[in-house]
Amino acid sequence: FPGLSLYFEDGHDELDDFGFDDYGSECDGIRITAFLDAGQDNLTPLGRLEKYAFSENVFNRQIVARGLLDVLREFSDDENDFISVMETVGRMSEDAEPTVRAELMEQVPNIAMFLHENRPNFPAAFSRYLMPIVVRYLTDPNNQVRKTSQAALLVLLEQGLICKTDMEGKVCPALLELTEPSSDDDFKIEAVAIMCKLVTMLTKDTVEQLLLLRFCELCSDTRLFQVRKVCAANFGEFCSIVGQEATEKLLMPKFFDLCSDSLWGIRKACAECFMIVSNCTSPEVRRTKLSPLFINLISDQSRWVKVFSFYVEFTALPSGKRVMFRTNTYSSKNIKSPLHNEQQSCSNNASTCSTPDSTASSHHSSQPGSNTIDTIYNSFNYWRPLLPDISQDLELLHVTEKEEEQEQEVVKEEDIVPELCSRGPATSSQIQKVLESLQPHLDDPDVQGRHVLIKISFYGRKSHLPSSPNYVNCVFSMLLFSLSTFFVRYIKLLHSSESLSFFSSLLQNVIPQQLLDQYLSMTDPARAQTVDTEIAKHCAFSLPGVALTLGRQNWHCLKDTYETLATDVQWKVRRTLAFSIHELAVILGDQLTAADLVPIFNGFLKDLDEVRIGVLKHLYDFLKLLHAEKRREYLYQLQEFMVTDNSRNWRFRYELAEQLILIIELYSHSDVYDYLRQIALNLCSDKVSEVRWISYKLVVEILQKLYSSGAHDLSLNFINELVVRFCHCPKWVGRQAFAFICQAIVEGDCMPMDQFAQHLLPCLLSLSSDPVPNVRVRVAKALRQSVLEKRSAYSDELEEALCELRMDKDRDVRFFATVEPNQNVMDTSGLIESPLLSEYTR
Repeated sequence: FPGLSLYFEDGHDELDDFGFDDYGSECDGIRITAFLDAGQDNLTPLGRLEKYAFSENVFNRQIVARGLLDVLREFSDDENDFISVMETVGRMSEDAEPTVRAELMEQVPNIAMFLHENRPNFPAAFSRYLMPIVVRYLTDPNNQVRKTSQAALLVLLEQGLICKTDMEGKVCPALLELTEPSSDDDFKIEAVAIMCKLVTMLTKDTVEQLLLLRFCELCSDTRLFQVRKVCAANFGEFCSIVGQEATEKLLMPKFFDLCSDSLWGIRKACAECFMIVSNCTSPEVRRTKLSPLFINLISDQSRWVKVFSFYVEFTALPSGKRVMFRTNTYSSKNIKSPLHNEQQSCSNNASTCSTPDSTASSHHSSQPGSNTIDTIYNSFNYWRPLLPDISQDLELLHVTEKEEEQEQEVVKEEDIVPELCSRGPATSSQIQKVLESLQPHLDDPDVQGRHVLIKISFYGRKSHLPSSPNYVNCVFSMLLFSLSTFFVRYIKLLHSSESLSFFSSLLQNVIPQQLLDQYLSMTDPARAQTVDTEIAKHCAFSLPGVALTLGRQNWHCLKDTYETLATDVQWKVRRTLAFSIHELAVILGDQLTAADLVPIFNGFLKDLDEVRIGVLKHLYDFLKLLHAEKRREYLYQLQEFMVTDNSRNWRFRYELAEQLILIIELYSHSDVYDYLRQIALNLCSDKVSEVRWISYKLVVEILQKLYSSGAHDLSLNFINELVVRFCHCPKWVGRQAFAFICQAIVEGDCMPMDQFAQHLLPCLLSLSSDPVPNVRVRVAKALRQSVLEKRSAYSDELEEALCELRMDKDRDVRFFATVEPNQNVMDTSGLIESPLLSEYTR
């Protein structure tokens, strides 16, 4: 230690006895236990430990505290000596000097690990001697000692070195005492922080029995805002540990109070943990209690509260199961279509619609507390005002011939729907047959409207309506198509109207409309000024999650917002969308993707490189979702990825090669030859070796595609191009690339070996006498490691070439021509040229 003489100017003899001659100037190789060595005092090691542990010199006591672990190792062989050392440690913990106490506490985790490893010999030593010191130091008057003790306690818990008995009998009671209302303010604030950190390391039972009620009390501490802030920041951890029942019963009232606290910092902390809290509650609590609460946070007066509210709430997980306010209205027991709720409310409109199913639903909705919820979250309420008056359609009993002709035209309008006889009885089996025929075509707006009305008719036919008179069946059949025509026109209007956003609130009941409106407002330029300049980026980041929550049937609610984000002036916003457009395509399906996402995708292809890379990284994932004819249009644009704003952006071309390897399976062999072949050849000639190496795999995949498709002529043409372009290249890097390609072809087994021996092997063997050693090294590797294992008709020529390479004047060539193929040898090909900047030798 530098400056040791400052502490020992008047104690030179003591310094000699202490053994400081063993210390280096920079503390390297220090032997802390040197003071235990025999000296002039003729004391035993234990006596010498006592001498320096309670020396009047503070530095001596610090050294002993710092070396306690080594001291314990010295005395671990004898149990009596070990106990004496532990008792000495206990007395040292009462040292009046804070630095000594801090030094001692820093060693406690290491000592605990040592005791844990030697537990058979010292089973209760840690619990008996050290645990009381840790607990006592939590209330030490010195701040440094307290902080050290807190850190040591957390380390001990993380390592699992504190037994459950000590946790429940010593640590938790100490924390409960420190968090009493009468406790010192500093102690209380620190104890709350420790309690919140400990909760993630304790069992559910321990937390519920010892800490939960005290935590609830601390959440309502009116005197210390620091306590409430710590509780708010760690509220989610407590909810995760205690589970749904305790969260809803005990913690939710406290969370409501914290969310409305007068200090914005506490409300911000609540916004940050809101997602975790919501995951610990039932869907009913989320939509009835947490939804309005979070809307208040989003509308908070504090800018920071609004910022974190926006960022946290709309970050939905890919699975869609943890989106905060997604309702669980449509369970597996219900019909999958949200419009099934119409039959539940049908009894409110006409007594003739009272079915057993709807009666049961009405009974269910009449339970306490459910009327208001069902009224708000029932999709039928959105549709009902737009339905025509059914009573007026009873006049169809006296239908005219002209109306019958119009009805027949409606039937012929859709070929996929079997004809229902408007003049005879429409049986339930007929209607069921129509529903089954409509099922595969529900993406079509025309079919959506007809499916809705036919389903209503189907449940009506199963009700208590009289079924014997033919006129009743006639009324149902004609009423069905009358309403069907209305719905077809209405849904077409929704899909084509420019004022689509007006209808969005009428169609979705998955999440509260206020919450959706707040999300849609994130693209408002005013939000960037009043909330955060990057709020649009966060909106773009969470849009796939919101789309997954709403479902593809409610895509129209987000379409305008998505288009606004796609044209945002900030490239970071567009980049975020580009990286997730393939995920959104999976959510929306092929029809909506082709209609709404493809134009935006095309725009991203012409954007900045920072945006294009997002599209490129998932090019295969997006293209495979398109129809074959649409996918083929992008063959002409793949070449554009070779051009970048910065020619040094080699990772862009590397990513292109990786994507092309995947994309090959999406196209025919002729398309691969016509469009991808030339790109692959250019990439194999890239200036950056990393790009070239991945491109060799691309060549292998192209050859495999051509041979597997039986296109032997195209395969031969491609091979000839490889020979001309690389084997006969005037630059050595090109000839080296040919050896790389040949080895990759053999290892990839992409073509018959007789074809390889006939068209490629002679050219490869000719390079064994290349004037550049780097080329010969690669040829030797290819021949010895790959080609030799698959001998062919050219085996004599192959052995002759290897013999020449084994006698080469370059020792690296000789080595790789001799080494066994399975021998683990460091690949030196990367040392021959820089993987980033290597250019063809001029």
